Amino acid sequence: VQLQASGGGLVQAGGSLRLSCAAYRRTSSNNGVGWFRQAPGKEREFVAAISWNGGSTTYADSVKGRFTISRDRTTNTVVLQMNSLKPEDTAVYYCAAARGSMAASLPSEYRYWGQGTLVTVSS
Repeated sequence: VQLQASGGGLVQAGGSLRLSCAAYRRTSSNNGVGWFRQAPGKEREFVAAISWNGGSTTYADSVKGRFTISRDRTTNTVVLQMNSLKPEDTAVYYCAAARGSMAASLPSEYRYWGQGTLVTVSS
């Protein structure tokens, strides 16, 4: 499975960005997909995840109410809508395909990782 994340950029605090994760193998449509992020000098952390059919989602406490994850199985794309962005959201964001079909929050539960896309939020 090849994953490609896009949509990162520079935005002011309070602004919005929309990240997309495109998968290039049909098998990934049966897998959960998650977003993680890694800020400079910090460990990679979980952001949000969605189950194979979009019926279940989970979020990190730090982004609840601000970020929304969704997926379009017809195009094999997962979107992370990020609103009310804060400077502490600055990081490289990665999408990943889970080993199973559920919305997982641990990195060890993910098998395929895409390249990151940089999100920078200025104060």
